Amino acid sequence: MQITIDQDLSLRTITLEDAEKVFALTDASREYLKEWLPWLDYTKEVADTKAYIEGCIKGHESKSSLSLVILFNHEIVGIAGFNAINPNNNIGTIGYWLSEGAQGHGIMTKTVKALLQYAFETLQLHKVEIRVAETNHKSRAIPERLGLIKEGTIRSAEWLYDHYVDHVAYGMLVSEWQQQK
Repeated sequence: MQITIDQDLSLRTITLEDAEKVFALTDASREYLKEWLPWLDYTKEVADTKAYIEGCIKGHESKSSLSLVILFNHEIVGIAGFNAINPNNNIGTIGYWLSEGAQGHGIMTKTVKALLQYAFETLQLHKVEIRVAETNHKSRAIPERLGLIKEGTIRSAEWLYDHYVDHVAYGMLVSEWQQQK
């Protein structure tokens, strides 16, 4: 699957062929990403990234998740998609990360907007959620900029290496998406 956002930016389903590039990107951004992502200590070699991608492929096949590489000027610069898709409740949870060098180009805002469109218009979801560490102001700006509603704070929602962080939960209903169009 591919989603073209503009001439410089697109999303594509992650494949095993992406493992070396995704690992290299992760490794190069390791210290930057470690501030907010809990899995970097478990991603030490290409084989770890391959195992992650195999899980992504299974999630896509079972329609329980969807992981996409973010391509900016034809280079992988991050990952975005639906960490979970709940078909019983028609709710999808968006997750994303972007390499440090790709920051500041509006890439993630455009990516999340494209994922919202895909969620509501293709997957026919009723609601999309995004959960972000409370003090991750850059990441929180994305759902806020796109009109998602702050629904609350989940205390001690995630363990980040040596401490817990609270998450702010944002949500958008299909009716709210339709009003924005």
